[in-house]
Amino acid sequence: MASVVKVIEVIAQSKKGWEDAAQKAVKKASKSIDNIKSVYIQDMSAKVDGDQIVLYRVIAKISFVVGKKGK
Repeated sequence: MASVVKVIEVIAQSKKGWEDAAQKAVKKASKSIDNIKSVYIQDMSAKVDGDQIVLYRVIAKISFVVGKKGK
């Protein structure tokens, strides 16, 4: 039987870097969603102050399986 997979879009940010921002997106989504299977980073951007990056931002597409019955 085929699984049903849903994709949501999450925007997250971090002062540490893009990888940390992506991890924060997954962590936040996992608070209300089970069965997360993958994350696709659609876009990355950063806020700059002077000559320093001060905030890293990602738009993440998070995929998860829905409708798992009997398991």
